[in-house]
Amino acid sequence: MANSLYTPFVNSYLTQGANQVDFDLPDDIRIILIDAADYTVNLTTHDFLDDIPAGARVATVALTGESVSGRTFDASDATFTAVTGDQSEALVIYKHTGTESTSRLIAYIDSATNLPVTPNGGDITVAWDNGANKIFKL
Repeated sequence: MANSLYTPFVNSYLTQGANQVDFDLPDDIRIILIDAADYTVNLTTHDFLDDIPAGARVATVALTGESVSGRTFDASDATFTAVTGDQSEALVIYKHTGTESTSRLIAYIDSATNLPVTPNGGDITVAWDNGANKIFKL
């Protein structure tokens, strides 16, 4: 698998516009460390957080410093604190609504630097790309 946007997110964004996800606030955008042994990604059909089994979710953190510029989405580097659990091979970005069946899946990332990572009780920092594509580019 390669880093990609979930197709249902792209389709909803193209047909319903930015009212689906507001990337520079007020929407709560989060990332999850994913144990790929417990989650088989389907970029075509998975649309909401309830498509990812709870056992595949190793840790979650809210993004801060979100920004949109030149068709790119960026945010401050993120730190998961005191992480324990299974080895994590991927990250999922999603819009947190407080309800799994409406929390829109946005992107699946499995080729970031330092993935896979094995939690050892310490912090895990995700340093986003500072190049032209940032977290992702539409």
